[in-house]
Amino acid sequence: MNVRRRLIPAAAITAATALGIGTLSACSSDRAAAADGRFHVVASFYPMAFLAERIGGDHVHVTSLTTPGQEPHDLEISPKQIGLLQDSDAVLYLKNLQPSVDNAVAQSPVGTKIDAAALTTLEQHGNEVGGHAAAHDSHPNEESAGKDPHIWLDPVRYAQVAEGVGKAFEKADPGHAADYRKNTAALVKQLNDLNTRFKDGLAATRTKVFITTHAAFGYLAERYGLTEEAISGLDPESEPSAARVKDLEDMAKADGVSTVFYETLVSDKTAKTVANDAGLKTDVLDPIEGITAKSRGKDYFSVQEANLKALQQALGAK
Repeated sequence: MNVRRRLIPAAAITAATALGIGTLSACSSDRAAAADGRFHVVASFYPMAFLAERIGGDHVHVTSLTTPGQEPHDLEISPKQIGLLQDSDAVLYLKNLQPSVDNAVAQSPVGTKIDAAALTTLEQHGNEVGGHAAAHDSHPNEESAGKDPHIWLDPVRYAQVAEGVGKAFEKADPGHAADYRKNTAALVKQLNDLNTRFKDGLAATRTKVFITTHAAFGYLAERYGLTEEAISGLDPESEPSAARVKDLEDMAKADGVSTVFYETLVSDKTAKTVANDAGLKTDVLDPIEGITAKSRGKDYFSVQEANLKALQQALGAK
């Protein structure tokens, strides 16, 4: 996750929003829904779009602001996207993850605003605290008190968010409430089953420690009794210091670590540097911020299954 963010100023958001309001009538949301008879949801990035699609089913048309392969933090929301937001029935986003989205949502008159961060609990995680604090001094609103935003990587927290989204859809589109309840229940069951597979699959391992370039897996590690050691906090492309590499080498030897994990949306250069110096292997652990042709699966569940297998192999599951 690249912390070198290219943000547009709040003034630009305000101006673009004013332009959008000026060119769209008060009934634009009704027109959007009526265009194909579906409830129109704008989602901020893949984990939110996935929830909206699974819960909404055939009744919902979902548009994601973040394109496949785009680093979510790098999103520069455009006037066209702001207009799309104005024209929607609901927006589903994760507050404090994408500041430009937060600004646009705050300015938008859209009737249903669903903040995933408000549907579960956020916590601070070791490297996340230092990494966020150091990285975001110039943008203190980006990560609330340094809390880890990667809630979707914990199936239990993701299920809590799904339940909240389902209730919000029921309230906003009551004509299809029964289907939203049914779809939400089915999704929550799948997430609970995934949680069970992770819990059972990681219960007995040779080591409990894993190394990543991206400090995204704090909730997952906490859920299953593991310890994540992130090389460079939230910036997987930054070069680790010689002292940090030495610390990781010592830790790897002491804890029996075999693998340095990297992700699909960024370079594997840092992972390979550390792995070569420490005599370790490299592999992919996907934070599932987007699905591309390089992803080890076509959706959230298949990529999470691939993550589980990668962890089992790296940790020496018995």
